[in-house]
Parts: sequence; structure tokens; C-alpha cells
Amino acid sequence: MPTDSTNIHVLTVWLQGIITARLKIRFNQADAINIAPPPLHGDDSRITAFIATHNPSFEELSLFALSLTPHILPNFFGKIIAEFLPDGGDFPEFGGVRGVNHRGFLPTGETAQFVIGGDDLEKRLDVQRLLGAEHWFSKEHILWLEPVPEGEPVMSGRLTLNPEVVEQLTLGTASKPRFSMDFPAEYIETGMEWSDLVLPSTTLQQIREIENWITHNDTLLRDWGMKKRVKPGYRALFYGPPGTGKTLTATLLGKQTGKEVFRIDLSRIISKYIGETEKNLSRLFDKADSKNWILFFDEADALFGKRTDIRDAHDKYANQETAYLLQRIESHNGLVILASNRRGNLDEAFSRRFQSIIHFPMPKPEERHALWLNTLPERMMTDAEIDWRSIASRYELSGASILNIVHYCAIESLANPAHPFDNKRLEKAIMREFIKEGKVV
Repeated sequence: MPTDSTNIHVLTVWLQGIITARLKIRFNQADAINIAPPPLHGDDSRITAFIATHNPSFEELSLFALSLTPHILPNFFGKIIAEFLPDGGDFPEFGGVRGVNHRGFLPTGETAQFVIGGDDLEKRLDVQRLLGAEHWFSKEHILWLEPVPEGEPVMSGRLTLNPEVVEQLTLGTASKPRFSMDFPAEYIETGMEWSDLVLPSTTLQQIREIENWITHNDTLLRDWGMKKRVKPGYRALFYGPPGTGKTLTATLLGKQTGKEVFRIDLSRIISKYIGETEKNLSRLFDKADSKNWILFFDEADALFGKRTDIRDAHDKYANQETAYLLQRIESHNGLVILASNRRGNLDEAFSRRFQSIIHFPMPKPEERHALWLNTLPERMMTDAEIDWRSIASRYELSGASILNIVHYCAIESLANPAHPFDNKRLEKAIMREFIKEGKVV
């Protein structure tokens, strides 16, 4: 899209003019900044669309351009400063820091204050307000100040533009975040459909209620005026034995409604170090707040177990971690699903926080029969003497266990096509699964 590169160029040239004018004032070569808004091109440009959506003021657009430019032109600021300080030298008024890998100049809040406000105290304070928590930059997680060590001026923090915004504006797409300590979640998807999910009718009805919330929540809050009365998000608890469809259901909800689903295994992010769990969760929710994602917390028992009496510092901080996660979940504006093997593992005080508590029981014989028939590959030859209803009645298995057995049997059939797949081989595979799960046979 040529207009995108053109508009990025226009924006950087415009910013260069503002910075040059400010430096001329600083070195007594000019009296004022008289620069018109940048002449952007094309209604289909991503930069144009971004500006049309947010309608930024002169100061907001300047701040945005300051944070975007280092991602496009690494030595942008260095060249401008060198024109006024050809012999080098320190210029603390301009602010800025050096990166770890990036060898160029990175603007800070102090840079923004100098470029936009100069020596005008009121304008400098306005810049600080633009970088505050109540501004749309922060609320929409577009632009923020990097935290600084305790005791240092807040505005000395580096201007940070959301990497996804950079990617979206420059390349036209934002890749899905990868699992890391900064983002302790993994994207999950499925090729299955609702027809592959075998659950009791009562469970399916409750799942449809969540789907209805996803579809109609915006209308309820905005058009029906319920935004001031109800919390924006939706919280659901899925509980039941492993392999009964909790993760698949969350993934299908995303697939059905066009939302990305991210799975968070709480047992993997709880830290033995005081305060680290809260930091891990904070990074996750900060990233998710501006997205339309479904957050699926697996192994919720790890942090949502019954709260303990405070006997030592460990108990105190464990309870603080739980309270922090509850607070972030309640304030999150999207769908949050927590999964647990048993409802009894969770403190009853948490139950009031959920709009839905949905039981995923072990499938009954009729449901297991449907699971067997749904899971078997069409091209897999099976002995006609296998009584699938009898198999379903005799062996209590979850949907995931049945899938594991069929997977094993299918591979065995492909590896040994001369040997028919019969009752003996099927029961051997079932026994293998029971042993793997540690069940008494």
C-alpha cells in the first residue's frame, strides 16, 4: 500500500520540522513554531485511518510521531541534534535514553515535553497529562511511559509505542503474541465443530448463554444503557474431570464468535518470589485489555483454592495473589473462563464472582457411544463384531481418553494393515489408556 509509506514519510518530515523549530527557539534562531498539520494522502492509508479514528490534537499527534519514528528511522533524532551541536556535547533538556540493542536515540517523556512545550510550564504539564492513565493513549494501550527507578522523574521514562500498533501501521497486520514471561499465555484453536462436542443438554444450554452474551453484550451496555449498572466483562467457571471438553468448549466459543482464545496455565506462572505472580498477570491483562480475546485460565485450582489462614508471610502473599487476580478478572471487559477439575477445590467466596458455573461431567454410556462413533475415522476398517454400545457401557472414559484410544488404534491399523481391528485389539488399547491414566483395571 504505497500511501502508507508515503504518509509515514510525511509524518516524519512534519515531526522533523517541529523539532527543528523548537531547537531554533532554544538556540535563539527563531521565536515560534508555526507548522500546519501534516498533509496526509489516501483514505485507505492505515495512518490516515488511525488519525481519523482518534482525531488527535497537534500535541497528541506530535507525541505519537515521536514514539513511532525510532521504529522507522533509527538515527532520526541524532541527525537533527547534530545539526545544532556539530561538535557533540550533552543536551539534557532534550531528554532521551540509549537502548540495550538499539544504538540510536530513544525519546522519553522529557523529550516530548521539550519538543511540544519548550519552556512553557503549562504545556509541559499538558504533555504529562497526555501520558497519564486517564488519556486514551493509556486506556487503549497505544502509548505509555516506561517505568523508571524509584526516585527518578517519571517523565524520564522512555516513550513506548505498543509493538502491535507499530506492526499494524507499518505492515498492515499484527502477529499473535507468543508465550513468554511477558505474555504467559498461548493461542489455541481447533478444527473441530460444535457437532464434535458431546455434552449433556443442560451444559450445552449454559454454553449457549455465554455465546448470547458475546453476541449481544455491546448492545446491552450501549444501546440499552446498562453500562453504568453492570460490569463490562463476563466470568464463567467450567468444572469437571479432565478430558470432558472444557478447553474444547472455550476454543469453539472463540471459533463461533470470531474471537481469539488464549490459554493461561496458572500453575506455570505462579512464582515463588513475592510479587512476581502479580507482575506476570499484570502484563497479561494489560495486553488483553484492549483486545477482543477470550482468556481461558486452566488449572485454576493453583491460585483459586480455598484461602488459607495467615500463619506466615507465604500465606499472606498467596492470599494477596488471589485477591489481585480476582480484581483484574472483575475489571476485565472481556470473557474470562476459569477451569477446574472439581468445584469443591475453589473457595465458595469466589462463586459470587461468576455469572456462570458450568459442570462438565463424565459422559454417560449414550454420550460415550456418540463419542466413539464421532471419533472413529471413516476410512478405518473395524470388525463388524465390535459392539460399540457395549464398549460404551462397560468402560467409563472421557472424550479425551476416547480420542487417545482411537488415535492409537488408527496408527496401529495403518502400521499393520494385514491384521483386522477387532475386539481384542480395541480392549488392549482401552487397557493401555487406563494404565496410562493410573486407573485400576
